[in-house]
Amino acid sequence: MICFEGTTSFETQLPSAITLGKFDGLHLGHQKLLNHIRRQKEKGLQAVVFIIAPEGRPRLLTDQEELEKLKEFGADVVIFCPFVPEILHQEAEEFVENVLVRRLKAKEIVVGPDFRFGRNRQGDDETLKKLSGRFSFHVTVLEKEKLDGREISSTYVREAIEEGNMELAERLLGYPYFVSGEVLHGRALGRTLNIPTANLSTEERKILPPFGVYFSRVWIQDQVWHGTTNIGIKPTVGSEHPGVETYLHGFSGNIYGEQMKVELLKLIRRERKFDSVEALKNQMQSDIAAGEAFANER
Repeated sequence: MICFEGTTSFETQLPSAITLGKFDGLHLGHQKLLNHIRRQKEKGLQAVVFIIAPEGRPRLLTDQEELEKLKEFGADVVIFCPFVPEILHQEAEEFVENVLVRRLKAKEIVVGPDFRFGRNRQGDDETLKKLSGRFSFHVTVLEKEKLDGREISSTYVREAIEEGNMELAERLLGYPYFVSGEVLHGRALGRTLNIPTANLSTEERKILPPFGVYFSRVWIQDQVWHGTTNIGIKPTVGSEHPGVETYLHGFSGNIYGEQMKVELLKLIRRERKFDSVEALKNQMQSDIAAGEAFANER
């Protein structure tokens, strides 16, 4: 897979099937678009994903997480388009001709019904259809996916995560919401309490669910483990910065420096301050026991 990031000098060599949008979270609605361009490979087209997302905005997936999922979904080329006037403020017809046709060699363009582009968001799916004959490409507009009568959107996913409803988030995404990063050395409190945990580094703009304890499934390289994960500031011991730490059921070994992905399956309880470290330890043991029971049920 080829990725263009932080540059406006992108170009493809082969004719393309392209989908465009913000793609925050790559939920089931996004996957509907991705599945369509993936099927165009049978016609000799490469699958191109053109992502327009303001820099610095909190997101459901980090760039690296998004790339890994897009590769899984069959993308050949991914373009993280910089949020710059030279691209975003072009007239709609100019954008189609200069970017989609000349540089990306579009033969198939697939978008949702609410897609907008160009100066002042003047371009839409009807604009693409009007230009399709002139520039010899085909336009497909796919209707929104729905769950329980509501359109699936990144906003809907964010609401579920903000509520700690990880089961709903998984239904909207089509996969468990996760955090990933490198395993770092922490304060070793868990080891002191004889409950060793793996501390995960996360990007600042990664959206985290409510502080609390979660049942989790953990991937380290190609191995999977069940876990009990705490997200928060650990008020009992006075941590300043939010962290993600996971107890891995049945695991022993050194994984410092390894990349780890933690899928958050269900919220057990919200974070709270305990009267003593001993009370915290008792609660952690109870959380781990609940996590083991949950893992055995799955």
